[in-house]
Amino acid sequence: MHLTPRESERLLLAAAADLARRRLARGSPLGATEAVALVCDEVCEMAWDGVPLGEVIARARSVVGASSLLPGVQSLVPMIEVEALFPWGSVLVHVDAPFGQDSYSERTGATVAAPGSIELAAGAERRTVLLRNTGPRDVWISSHFPLGQVNAAVEVTGAAAGCRLDLPAGEALLLRPGEQREAVVVVVTGSS
Repeated sequence: MHLTPRESERLLLAAAADLARRRLARGSPLGATEAVALVCDEVCEMAWDGVPLGEVIARARSVVGASSLLPGVQSLVPMIEVEALFPWGSVLVHVDAPFGQDSYSERTGATVAAPGSIELAAGAERRTVLLRNTGPRDVWISSHFPLGQVNAAVEVTGAAAGCRLDLPAGEALLLRPGEQREAVVVVVTGSS
């Protein structure tokens, strides 16, 4: 069997997570490697199942409790990031305080955005295009994927070269087979 580097990494992560599960089952505390692997494995599986990103992050924080860790591990791992494959594509999932620490901003004094609306790609030119899925399968187009390189089954009508969908990072648009819909796109800086 020939595995891609991504497939090899995923299998190694799954094996380390299984080790963590066995240790927890017999009451042994986890070191940083096993604890991180277990959280990452759960994140990847929730993503595979199509659980919404916000819920994945919230549930990831409850996978391993601080009482299940060796001394010092909780403070050693202030955050975890793992690239997870959702039905619409890969997303870098960032989980701060994965083992119940105070939030990242409380620990570091980081700036946190105030509640309310934030204009995305402020001042960027926007256009409307027509997207149509001519293929037999669902097609997801993620937020920052260049429309000039989208799946060949998707017909794009309108000036889409140098553009991406006008969606927040991590979101995606689903086109079912035969579906046609308008979408607003953002002209990427430097494109004409």
